[in-house]
Amino acid sequence: MRLMIALIGFALSVASAALACSEDRVALRGDWGKATFTVEIADDAEERAEGLMFREAMPQSAGMLFLYERPQPVAFWMKNTLIPLDMIFVDQTGTVQHVHENAIPGDLTGIPGGDNIIAVLEINGGLSETIGIEAGSQLQHPFFQDGAVWPCGDTASN
Repeated sequence: MRLMIALIGFALSVASAALACSEDRVALRGDWGKATFTVEIADDAEERAEGLMFREAMPQSAGMLFLYERPQPVAFWMKNTLIPLDMIFVDQTGTVQHVHENAIPGDLTGIPGGDNIIAVLEINGGLSETIGIEAGSQLQHPFFQDGAVWPCGDTASN
């Protein structure tokens, strides 16, 4: 009977981890703790160009994840963006390399994220500081698998 209970518990934890790592969700962790966001994916040139333009609001637990085909230097601007945003620039291992807080709505100044960036997570302005997200934090999403510092199958960390 104990073996059966242990097996059921293990199966539930694996199922929970599998559900937790999905295309429409990211998790971030660091010394500060853990946070999750429901995300829209922008993974082609047209979607990345539109981004979060013209949105008047976004739920606190939401964001947009911009994905690129290869690591590269990236820079963003806030043209036609109506809400302040934090931009979290991530390398191919899922490690946060740079955080730009409270980008100014409508500002056309380029916001560089650094070299070798493969993803950018945009969340509501000020949340990075409130939560504690900083360079060195780790992001989990199915996009990051090979060489990821926090792969989806990592049930010990969920």
